[in-house]
Amino acid sequence: MAATVVRYLRSVGSPTSAAAEPEPVNTLPRPDLRAVGEDERAPVSPVEFRAVLSNFASGVTVITAPPGADEGGPAGFACQSFASLSLDPPLVTFMVARTSTTWPRIARAGVFCVNILGAEQGGLCRSFAVSGADKFAGVPHRPSPVTGSPRLDDVPAWIDCRIHAVHTGGDHLIVVGRVEAMGADGEGDPLLFHKGRFGRFTH
Repeated sequence: MAATVVRYLRSVGSPTSAAAEPEPVNTLPRPDLRAVGEDERAPVSPVEFRAVLSNFASGVTVITAPPGADEGGPAGFACQSFASLSLDPPLVTFMVARTSTTWPRIARAGVFCVNILGAEQGGLCRSFAVSGADKFAGVPHRPSPVTGSPRLDDVPAWIDCRIHAVHTGGDHLIVVGRVEAMGADGEGDPLLFHKGRFGRFTH
């Protein structure tokens, strides 16, 4: 597994050791993502797939990473496909589209912080869901304790991670992170996403 991670991180330009020779960066590999042949009908349409899966409510996070040597600022994107994966060792996972322009920067950093959003932070999520803007403008944050990834102020919980493995999953990548540090204030309700809208628990 470790060798697979090293090969992947090298492919996106992430240093794997101090002695590693630099290799060309291929930030957006675009292999054929189709799972069926051109003459086959997919079992479900994308429209039906989205409509049915939208019935599953999820939490909302912002995944962040520190800036690289030649990058002006930190990286981040809104992500609802986050989950815990393993207790021993402590692992978490998130999924990201292969077309993401933010993911290559996180891959090069080799680390990330998961910022779990609270019920009143829908606007913060929207600001990290846009492309091509300064997502951190006006957003107070501090370095996470181990990796230095941005830890957003006032989030209910955060998880500081190193990239442990990356797997392919159709038109997405499955990123596994090993938890290095974490914290929570235990207050407030989570931000939920359901059928294209934000929501919250009712008590």
